[in-house]
Amino acid sequence: MKPLLEVKGLNSWYGESHVLHGVDMTVREGEMITILGRNGVGKSTTLRTIVGILRERKGQILFDGKDMMTVPLHRTAHAGIGFVPEERGIFATLTVEENLMLPPVVAKGGLSLEEIYGLFPNLAERRTSPGTKLSGGEQQMLAMARILRTGVKMLLLDEPTEGLAPVIVQRIGEVLKKLKERGMTVLLVEQNFRFASKIADRFYLMDHGQMVADFPVSELPDQMPMLHKVLGV
Repeated sequence: MKPLLEVKGLNSWYGESHVLHGVDMTVREGEMITILGRNGVGKSTTLRTIVGILRERKGQILFDGKDMMTVPLHRTAHAGIGFVPEERGIFATLTVEENLMLPPVVAKGGLSLEEIYGLFPNLAERRTSPGTKLSGGEQQMLAMARILRTGVKMLLLDEPTEGLAPVIVQRIGEVLKKLKERGMTVLLVEQNFRFASKIADRFYLMDHGQMVADFPVSELPDQMPMLHKVLGV
């Protein structure tokens, strides 16, 4: 598998606060990668810096061989990166189907409405419901589905299971496994270690704005002492 995303020496700032300190990471085509770490260590900031929401940054971001440091935020999806933020960004006055149809299709390979409803049966049942009537789990499913329709090559997910009921967390895990079977590349920020351990191919462990470890799921048993120390799992 060739690298799809390469991040080298990435630094970023919120005003005068220096958050990322030389982050290095690689995501290959078809991989499902999880960034682990406690609150406030820079996990979400890493995603926001990659997609260009944080413009105070330096280093190198290559996506499919293209320099993303020069790409404006509104062109990120056209380059092939889809971002689902923790706050989800559902339009409350639009129906489920209107929310789904809102983003433009940027490339071939996106899921059709029929495929989306097959993947998310809850959304099929609520297709005419406004965003204000959706549960937190349904909003998360809609935020993911909306991006999958656009044809992006890589999905960035920020804390998709945060605050959700166990049955919804399980459903999202099943969806991610199906996306992996389709060859979708996913970079996931997640605090729910047990959830991540069931779906990820590889892990990056983050602490104080740096990647302090990188290991495949097969090495998970050997890495548990370090994870316990850093995460408290």
